[in-house]
Amino acid sequence: MTEFMDPDPSTPAGDAGGRLDGPGTWQVTWQGLRTVTRLELRQRVRSSRWKVVLVLWALVLGALTGLLHFALDTAGVASEGPEGGSPVGPVLFSLVVYLVLSLGSLIAPGLSATSINGDRGAGVLATLQTTLLTPAEIVLGKLLAAWLTSLAFLAVALPFVGWGYFTGGTPVGRLIVTFTLLAVMLLVVCAVGVGWSALTSRTASSVVLTYLTVAFMGVLLPVLFLLSLPLVTTEGTTTFNERQYLEMTTSTSESSWRCVRVTRIRSVTHTEWTWWLLAANPYVVLADASPRPAEATAEDALTIVRLGVRTSRLGVDECLQPGRTYTDAQGEAEDKRRRETLGISWPYGLAINLGLGVGFTAVAVRRLRTPARVLPRGTRVA
Repeated sequence: MTEFMDPDPSTPAGDAGGRLDGPGTWQVTWQGLRTVTRLELRQRVRSSRWKVVLVLWALVLGALTGLLHFALDTAGVASEGPEGGSPVGPVLFSLVVYLVLSLGSLIAPGLSATSINGDRGAGVLATLQTTLLTPAEIVLGKLLAAWLTSLAFLAVALPFVGWGYFTGGTPVGRLIVTFTLLAVMLLVVCAVGVGWSALTSRTASSVVLTYLTVAFMGVLLPVLFLLSLPLVTTEGTTTFNERQYLEMTTSTSESSWRCVRVTRIRSVTHTEWTWWLLAANPYVVLADASPRPAEATAEDALTIVRLGVRTSRLGVDECLQPGRTYTDAQGEAEDKRRRETLGISWPYGLAINLGLGVGFTAVAVRRLRTPARVLPRGTRVA
């Protein structure tokens, strides 16, 4: 005769092991995280599709890097600057880094955007949920596996980024910072893909929504910034700093000017109100955080974007300190110092991107809590 025992009063009803709405949902152990990650990586290794993509990735990067180097030489960029620095190196390095970020943003969604709903459709996810693995361990394990796979693509890109670095003119700090931020941005994209795969039941929908999110951050934010310019342009009586040029003296070939405070009717575009739209862009975060190359080198893509977004944050200001007289060289140096110290935007942009990744990860964990109260129509449980 079967003896029926009273349930443990310490376990809430319908708690599925005490994990629903409890600390078990967010509990993460190294053993559980490693188990899920190893399962995901083994599944990817068995598939030959990602290996083909990895080879194509290397071929495309190699071909484009070679074409960029050839184009820079053909365009007449000198191979050596006035002080021995090479302007080709920073320009090539910046273009290849942006190329890696662009191609990586296209590949990373395919590594994570089907990780949860794909397993749910195959009946694998329900098996994981019946084990002692917590929802956080399942989600973070899948995220870690997708990120490690994307880092393999980043490792393959290292020789081509090194091509630009060893051409000369790029400081080692720029190489370290850019590669670190590339890895972080790929992690954010993978987190977005995992989040959408938990929110949608169809794999095609999660892939499309992940690409749309990446496109919004990378393309639509700068477009919105440009479209907002007429909205933040005001016309009326404005007090601002203006350059008042003086007569050129015979002792110097440089012109000089005095910074004066004037009040007049003019049109002013207040980019300091909307600079955050640019700060959240991954390309801007990468450019603003990377150290500048030496002064002897030419302006590269990272430096141009960096100066542009810092100028946008500071707004329109033709000079710095009213009543002071500058030469052209002094004014340029003061303006550069001001932008370097006051116009920094990458910490805000990095925080927005990390917040986006953390938010999607948290949503994915909550969607995997068991037992599920509501399931999307047509969802396969087991």
